Amino acid sequence: MTDIRSIEPGKYNASLAGALKEIEEFKRPEWIEFVKSGQHKQRPINNPDFWYIRGASILRQIYIQGIVGVQRLRTRYGGRKDRGMKPPQFRKSGGKIIRTILQQSEAAGLIEKAKGKNAGRQLTKKGKEFLEGIKV
Repeated sequence: MTDIRSIEPGKYNASLAGALKEIEEFKRPEWIEFVKSGQHKQRPINNPDFWYIRGASILRQIYIQGIVGVQRLRTRYGGRKDRGMKPPQFRKSGGKIIRTILQQSEAAGLIEKAKGKNAGRQLTKKGKEFLEGIKV
């Protein structure tokens, strides 16, 4: 088994997103087609698999970084906001999508809240085995 860090992220996330579709606790909410992923975006999400792709990306980030909180993930998925004549500025992404994906991952038993000094979420043993068992 090769390390997840050595696999190309796009291919790995696509494989992981396919595996997440089969998990019962991962459900695409009905409101996802009406919301933007952050205030830096101009249009709502139009990819039907966005929920699973973002979930795969979040799980990969937790695997690589260890303990990760919602605020760090909001910064990770943020971007430049076009402000017209004013210079663009960085804006964080929305937290509702990230928080809901983390809650669904907890319900599936893939992650848990970190105990100790650092706040955030970390992978469980089941989650680590699940991520390492994905075939690319």
